[in-house]
Amino acid sequence: MPNPQQKAGLFQFYPHNLLWVGLSIVAIVLDQWTKWIASTHLNYADPVPVLPFLNWTLLHNYGAAFSFLSDAGGWQRYFFTSLAALVSVIFVFWLMRMPKHITILPMAIALILGGAVGNLIDRVTLGYVVDFIHVYYNNSHFPAFNLADSAITLGTILLLIDTFFLEKHRIQRADMQHHE
Repeated sequence: MPNPQQKAGLFQFYPHNLLWVGLSIVAIVLDQWTKWIASTHLNYADPVPVLPFLNWTLLHNYGAAFSFLSDAGGWQRYFFTSLAALVSVIFVFWLMRMPKHITILPMAIALILGGAVGNLIDRVTLGYVVDFIHVYYNNSHFPAFNLADSAITLGTILLLIDTFFLEKHRIQRADMQHHE
């Protein structure tokens, strides 16, 4: 007889994962809020010094990460918009299926999702992504970025940590429990 407590299939969702969806929403809101502040208080391409290695510099990114393909003729907007939308849907399904005992992986997915949606909103509404955080050292400049990019980067780091260090321990624990 099937256990009514066990759900199976593609639409297996756990309510505790709404916390992670909430983290994605916080990332989206903070990203959009800071982009609005940058867009309304900064002049385009005019750096405002904050620290000896940091400026607020409003820039528009028509490409992908670090302006990759920004001068590709326009097709990249639709490509990156479609890709971000598809990945976001996949990540929502993945996120909602996370078991309760896992923490780092859903946090990583939530941050990547929040960042992807934050930049997706810009692409759909503006046709470009608003960047404003400009880090540099002497004459070496890192491409400008935003909070969505920061969330994606942090999420990716956490995903790599989970993949290379924590997944192995989960598999070992599952094997030990299986053999008991």
